[in-house]
Amino acid sequence: MSEKEISKPFSRRNFIRNTAVVAGGISIIPRHVLGGPGFLAPSDKLIVAGIGVGGKGESDIANFAKSGKAEIAFLCDVDDRRAANSVKRFPKAKYYKDWREMLEKESKHFDAVSVSTPDHTHAVATMAAMELGKHVYVQKPLTHDIYEARQLTEAANKYKVVTQMGNQGSSGDGVRQLREWYDADVIGKVHTVWVWTDRPVWPQGIPWPTTKSQVPKELDWDLWLGTAPYKDFVDGLVPFNWRGWWDYGTGALGDMGCHLVEPPYRVLDLKYPKDVQCSVGSVYTGEFTRGYFPDSCPPSSHVTMTFPKTGKTDGDVILHWMDGGIQPTRPEELGPNETFGDGGNGALFIGTKGKMMCSTYGANPRLLPISRTDQVKVAQTLERVPGGAGGHYAQWVEAAIAGYGNMEVSSPFDIAGPLTEALLIANLAIRGTDIRHERKNGKGFDYPGRNIEMLWDADNMRVTNLEEANAFVKREYRAPWKQK
Repeated sequence: MSEKEISKPFSRRNFIRNTAVVAGGISIIPRHVLGGPGFLAPSDKLIVAGIGVGGKGESDIANFAKSGKAEIAFLCDVDDRRAANSVKRFPKAKYYKDWREMLEKESKHFDAVSVSTPDHTHAVATMAAMELGKHVYVQKPLTHDIYEARQLTEAANKYKVVTQMGNQGSSGDGVRQLREWYDADVIGKVHTVWVWTDRPVWPQGIPWPTTKSQVPKELDWDLWLGTAPYKDFVDGLVPFNWRGWWDYGTGALGDMGCHLVEPPYRVLDLKYPKDVQCSVGSVYTGEFTRGYFPDSCPPSSHVTMTFPKTGKTDGDVILHWMDGGIQPTRPEELGPNETFGDGGNGALFIGTKGKMMCSTYGANPRLLPISRTDQVKVAQTLERVPGGAGGHYAQWVEAAIAGYGNMEVSSPFDIAGPLTEALLIANLAIRGTDIRHERKNGKGFDYPGRNIEMLWDADNMRVTNLEEANAFVKREYRAPWKQK
C-alpha cells in the first residue's frame, strides 16, 4: 500500500482500526464480485440494508420496496423507537443497532445500503459501505463537511458502485423543463439566481441547553453521537432538532439547499464557487443583538456565492441564498397576487432575455410573466424519469441491479458531491461570522469573518484569506472514530 493510501482518513485499514469491529485480515468479497457481472440475488431483487430507518429513512426503504425490485433484508437504527415502524413493516428483516456490526456480520448477504442518519454520520457509514462494494443511496446533504464530500465523490468512482443522493427533485420533470427552456435560449444567458426557503422550522441561534436529561432506554446515545464530540443528552435534540446544531447538522442550507439549488446547478452546469460572503440574522441576548452562539446555526442568513463562467453562461454567475423566511424582491413580471416560487421556497433565474422560476424540488417551472409558460413551446430533448420525482428511488434500485456504469441516475455522487460542497462552502461563510478574537485591551471582541468576502481555492479545499475558517472544512472525529 502506498504512503498516500495509508494516509487516507477513510481507507479500509483506518476503517478497521478506528471502528474496532471488523477482524483484522478478513476480506469480505461483495456478492456482485462473487457472482460476476450482472449477478443478482436469487430473488432477482436488489437486497438492501438500511442504516437509519426511522422518519425519512423509513420512507426511503419503503419506496425502494415499493419499486417491486428491492427486498429490505436488514435494518439498523440507534433508536428502537424510531425504528419501530420499519421493524413492523419489514418483519423478516434482521435488526441491528450498530451499523458497523451489521456490515461486519451481514455484508455478504446484501447488495446495497441506504443511509438516512443525521448529517454527521453520513460520510463514515457511506464510505464503509462503498469499501465493501455496496451501492449506496444517501440522504441529503451528502455529507456534513466539505472534505467528506470530496472523499465520497472520489470513492464512488474508485469502488465502482452506483450512488444516488436523496434529492428527489433531481429526477423530476421540472428541472428538465427548465433545462430545455434554457438550452433553447428562451431567457438568454443567466447571470443571477435567487434561491430562498422558509426553513429553519427548528430552533437556531440559541445557546446549548444547560440541563442534562435522562437518555431514553431505547436510544444508544453514544452511537447516535458517533463522530461528533461527546456531550450529555438533552431533551428536544432528537429526532429532529439536531439540524440546528453544527456538531450534527448543516442548518437550513443542508436541509433545503440540495432541493432548491439543484435546479440552477444543473441548468447552468455550476460546480464550485470562487468566493462567498454572507450576513446573518440577529438574536437578542439582553446585551447585544448579534448574539454569540457558535454551536448553533443562525436564525436566518443571506449568502452570496460567485460561480465561475461555465459552458452555459457568458460570465460569472451570482447565486443568492436566503433562509429564515427572508425573500428577494418580487420580480416586476410577477402579478401582485401570483405566488412567488411556492410561497415559502423557490428559485428565480434572471437571464439577459427574460426570467424563469420554480418551486421546491424544481417543481412547477414557470416563465415570467407566467402567461409565457403556456405560450412558449420548445422541443423535449431530455428523457424523463418514469414517475418523475417519485421515481428517484426505483431509478437507483434499477441502476444498482444493472451494475455500475450501465444506467444513468439523476444524482450520482459525481453531481451530488460538488453540489453538496458548494452548499457547505456557503455554510463556511456563515460559520466564519462567529470567529472572534478578544481585543488586546480586554474590552470586547473583534470578528474577522464578518463583512468580508471569503476567497475559495477549490483545488485545495481552503479559504485563502481567512485561515481560521479552514477549521470547518474538515472536522476531527472523536475516538474511536478519530481520523488519522
